[in-house]
Amino acid sequence: MKLKTIFAACAALMTMSPISPATAQDMSFDAYMQLLIARARAEGVSEATITRMTTGLTPNQRVIQLDQAQPGTPTRSGYPALQPYLNTHVNPTRIQRGKSMFAATRGIHQRIEQQYGVPAEILMAIWGHETNYGGYKGNFDLSRSLATLAWEGRRRDLFSSEWVDLLKVADKGYSRSELVGSWAGAFGNPQFLPSVYLRLATDGDGDGRADIFNNRADTLASIARYFKDSGWRTGQPWGVRVSVPANLDRTAIENKIIAPVCPRVHERHSQWKTVGEWRQLGVQPQKYLADDVMASFFQPDGDGNPAWLLTANYRVILEYNCSNYYAMSVGLLADEIAN
Repeated sequence: MKLKTIFAACAALMTMSPISPATAQDMSFDAYMQLLIARARAEGVSEATITRMTTGLTPNQRVIQLDQAQPGTPTRSGYPALQPYLNTHVNPTRIQRGKSMFAATRGIHQRIEQQYGVPAEILMAIWGHETNYGGYKGNFDLSRSLATLAWEGRRRDLFSSEWVDLLKVADKGYSRSELVGSWAGAFGNPQFLPSVYLRLATDGDGDGRADIFNNRADTLASIARYFKDSGWRTGQPWGVRVSVPANLDRTAIENKIIAPVCPRVHERHSQWKTVGEWRQLGVQPQKYLADDVMASFFQPDGDGNPAWLLTANYRVILEYNCSNYYAMSVGLLADEIAN
């Protein structure tokens, strides 16, 4: 790679935040890293952190393989059944571990629940789903993974920013050996991306550090803050199982609006109606849900299978991971932990 090409790219960097796809694709990994390093330096990352987070850095081919194996837009031929997924993710072992962690952190989570208004069982369910309550948090070198994904280019704007943000996290005193996680760059008990850590990671016990790797109070407070920031409505369940009349006209309640994000997730939900309106249609909640609560109808596995009314808080779970399979398993795991 000629020096003038690198200098030209660095000049372009001064006029834009994300790295230009065309520029990055024309560069070797080492040359591209000079762009990312220049950006990190311009955004205030210390030289010592830059050095320790980039020494010996090479592309990780396994990360590229995993990223390229991600599914594209699915066809409309149908959806996998929900129940098999629930059988795997809301199983007796995970439920029991959740109950045990709930009991072990009672003094911590009661205070956090009071402060943020997010039920402790929801926090536990996220923790359990993401890392099995800290049992497995990933072992990929985050600097290498994020640099590789930025260079690869499929989602360059996202991962170039996340790499720079990772260095900002490292600048807070974390060693490179501590900054390990998933191949896609998420880390810690709640599997935050670096940008989420910088925005929402919270010191839950007052020791001056938001340690989401090992500290239970910090982990739970950070998840709670994420949910509060996403609009969690205190005192409202995520959803309630319902009885469905045989004559329910599903065509009449079909959602006609295309969601701007995750449309394949949201198209499976009905129109929004008040619970009182659902009752008039014969859809009866099996637990208390106030008549003025807005909810959508969801029967993922079709007629004759379980159905739910989902509130706005279900959408908050989707903010964490935009998948009905994920959100339903979190909600149902939380219910089991609370029982």
